[in-house]
Amino acid sequence: MSERDDPGVIGRRVQQLRVERGLTQKQLAEPAYTPAYISTLESGRVRPSDDALRHLADRLGVGFEELATGRPAHLVTDLRLRLTEAQRTLATGEAEEAAEQYARLLAESDALDLGEVRAAALLGLGECAIETGELSAAREYFEQAEKDLGGVPLPARVPALRGRALSHYLAGELRYSVYLLESAIDELNRGGLHDPDALLLLYASVIGPYMDMGAHARAAQAAELALALAPQAGDPALVAHMHRSVARTLLAEGRAAEADASLAKAAELYRQLQIRTELANCHWMRGYVYAQNGQLERAEEELRQALAMLSAKRAALYSSQAAVELADVLHKRGKSEEAAAILEDVLADFSPERGALHSAAAHRLLGIIAEDARDTDAAEEHYVRALSLLERAGAVGDLADLCRLLGDLYRRTGRVEAALDAYRTGLGHRTAPGTTTLGPAPAQPPL
Repeated sequence: MSERDDPGVIGRRVQQLRVERGLTQKQLAEPAYTPAYISTLESGRVRPSDDALRHLADRLGVGFEELATGRPAHLVTDLRLRLTEAQRTLATGEAEEAAEQYARLLAESDALDLGEVRAAALLGLGECAIETGELSAAREYFEQAEKDLGGVPLPARVPALRGRALSHYLAGELRYSVYLLESAIDELNRGGLHDPDALLLLYASVIGPYMDMGAHARAAQAAELALALAPQAGDPALVAHMHRSVARTLLAEGRAAEADASLAKAAELYRQLQIRTELANCHWMRGYVYAQNGQLERAEEELRQALAMLSAKRAALYSSQAAVELADVLHKRGKSEEAAAILEDVLADFSPERGALHSAAAHRLLGIIAEDARDTDAAEEHYVRALSLLERAGAVGDLADLCRLLGDLYRRTGRVEAALDAYRTGLGHRTAPGTTTLGPAPAQPPL
């Protein structure tokens, strides 16, 4: 229920409607109230109860919300119906069209002072901006949504908080993303706010940053807790998101068949929900699983399908990420020229404030392709650029591998001291497991 107007405004509204309908104060009051009460109410000297407002709304022939807030009920209902339509549009991958719908809803909710619809519209605009790769704009929308929801319990604020963490993660700010997610998890569990949907969303979202930081044990623990929470979750989209995230952990543990099964479950749920972008991401992850398992032809098929679906929906950031994975498979299949062309397009598409991890992956792979072509200068340039991006992002696991590649390059070209420095740097990253700014893992829910 929206906040009602102050007593003086409500009193004037009641008086105006009563006069328009030709009713006396006695006729309006009967049978539950007295004319004196109506007179006091119309003068703004008393705050009417919900029961009193319902009685008056019935006698005056208007809706409760219209009498309490001045907003015609049909306008509020229309706004909420359109909000649902915008959510459906976004769920089917039409991010730009959904953004236009959310922008109109935001403007109208401001005019009608509908805080609940405003927060939902801001959240939707943030999700649209994530899909189109506008991470700074997404972060601002999520921050504003969090601010607007400041007075509600934490579980209701989790989608906005998770969106903000995701925007930082995709921009390569892994440690801060983990800090936000872990803080929310800790606050929920220590405060006894064991909301299954909120916790599932947070645990599924933290797996990716954990994996990229090399914190595999924490990723595995988060995946285990997410799987335990899944049967309690009321939102099938969250369950699908969880299955897709858990697949990364299973893959890291060498459990390719289980990872593939988890992705198949996610894909089926997304088909049911018609969430095209997330379904494309499932094809992307399945392609990654097949690639790690040596099934390169199947990997290429899945990744091409993912890229086609994402490109058709103009999900810019996700398209670029899938393209890097596809280029890796193409290189392994001997199609290095096509792979290099894809990677150059990827790097042209990324801006400095987004896509750090996948820019690094593109430079790394271009370095490998350049080495195969015996162009050591180009290879070194790409490796060094990748190293700089990964160091800023704190992606420990990838850093160690990249230092090995760079060290091997230096060694082959006779630069022994530089090679030793690169190897030492890589060993330093390998022996320093991924950690977070919080130190101890967050509290766990009672399962």
